[in-house]
Amino acid sequence: MNWWREGTPEARRALIAAFFGWMLDAFDVMLYALVLVAVMKDLNLTKGQAGIVASLMLVASAAGGMIFGIIADRYGRTRALMGSILIYSIFTGACGLAQSVTQLILFRMLLGLGMGGEWASGASLVSETWPAQHRGKALGFVQSAWAVGYAAAAIVTAIILPRWGWRVVFFVGMIPAFVTLWIQRTVKEPEIWRQRQMDAKQSQTRFRDIFRGPLASLTVTITIMNACTMFAWWGFNQWIPAYLSLPTAQGGVGLTTSVMSGLVIAMQVGMWFGYVTFGFMSDSVGRRRSYVLYLILAAALITAYVATKNPVVLLVLGPFTAFFATGYFTGFGAITAEIYPTEIRAAAQGFTYNIGRIASAVAPFAVGSLAQSHGFPAALSITAVAFLLAAIMWIWIPETRGKALE
Repeated sequence: MNWWREGTPEARRALIAAFFGWMLDAFDVMLYALVLVAVMKDLNLTKGQAGIVASLMLVASAAGGMIFGIIADRYGRTRALMGSILIYSIFTGACGLAQSVTQLILFRMLLGLGMGGEWASGASLVSETWPAQHRGKALGFVQSAWAVGYAAAAIVTAIILPRWGWRVVFFVGMIPAFVTLWIQRTVKEPEIWRQRQMDAKQSQTRFRDIFRGPLASLTVTITIMNACTMFAWWGFNQWIPAYLSLPTAQGGVGLTTSVMSGLVIAMQVGMWFGYVTFGFMSDSVGRRRSYVLYLILAAALITAYVATKNPVVLLVLGPFTAFFATGYFTGFGAITAEIYPTEIRAAAQGFTYNIGRIASAVAPFAVGSLAQSHGFPAALSITAVAFLLAAIMWIWIPETRGKALE
């Protein structure tokens, strides 16, 4: 952990703030996937309708990412971070009050605004406070918070859902709002952002610049690459808990809530190591090599995972599948931070990361609809194809390891 000691106190506080923000984001967002079977039964949702709810949340998160990216560039990373956490916390709790699919869609979309905004502001905050040689590692630990949050959501679901129902599970999701109090007291804006704010002309957000000159083609390529990975991740992970829980007569594996939660928690262990390992690997051998390796192995392991319904095999394959099918996300904050200048960094990160969610928003609905007509193995296999398409896009994305921020 020598790299941790080399960070300034300000950098370490920024990492902790972003870590908890992203962890609690995952906690709130993934509660829906974990209680989906109960929600479908109580609100009389079909697989297609359940997928639409998730898809519209992703569309809203894309908008949130772009909006909060601009806010973070103009008003500060920490302010945007606090605002996004408050929004996703409040509307997670509101989901527990939903009496119809329309109300659930509304609350999930408002939650999505905060979800998308958290990543853009948190990634910029960490990227700008850690030195280039440790940027990948720092972002790796921040990204690993998603696995911690997902696992925590699975534990809460296993404890609360059988006893008090899915509504109470959502009420627990309001707890993250209290983290904003600590952020407000202890986390400062990055020095590089404060310096740029001293120049009134430079302080104006220039969102359009990400589509000008050499950045234009890079913005398009990076966005497409991320759209493919987001399609794959959400198509797979949004339906895995339901796939494991649904009766075999409905195409599922037929596991109990506790066994399903156990398998999901095991996957989060692999996911956490995938995130952290990618950070060290990308700082060592480069962003491109690490990304391509993870994406190809993710496609292969997902194909193997959906080919069996044996709980023991799923338990063994799950952590390895999550390791490669998720860990690559660590690199996205680093490559975008190293490509875009400070004045437009958060806006660019918000756009390239979250616009992919518009494409990925199709994934929950597509997988749900295909599962209805062709079964889950065939439906989930399309996510493997998306991973391979993402790997191909790296032909046009440059290596940025070790680049100083501008």
